Amino acid sequence: MSISKEEIIHIAKLASLNLSEEEIERYTKDMQEILEFANTVNNVSTDDVNETIGANGLYNVFRKDEIKQIIEKEELLKNAPSQDEGMFRIPKVIN
Repeated sequence: MSISKEEIIHIAKLASLNLSEEEIERYTKDMQEILEFANTVNNVSTDDVNETIGANGLYNVFRKDEIKQIIEKEELLKNAPSQDEGMFRIPKVIN
């Protein structure tokens, strides 16, 4: 598959880009190399390759949910720079 200068100009126009003649030449060459690489990847045989989800055999280990006693509310609120009706008072963040 090849790409023409006209296609690069069309893509540049769609992206509202003003390309010089030198840039058009460079992008045509770069895009051609990208398409050749993509074609190479598409033609690789994967018949004998097993499916995989990850690159290694590691998996997530989740801890069991356990109910734990937490610090008393009043003790937590002592750390608050400002509080109101037993809750942390913070500056308004949404107008």
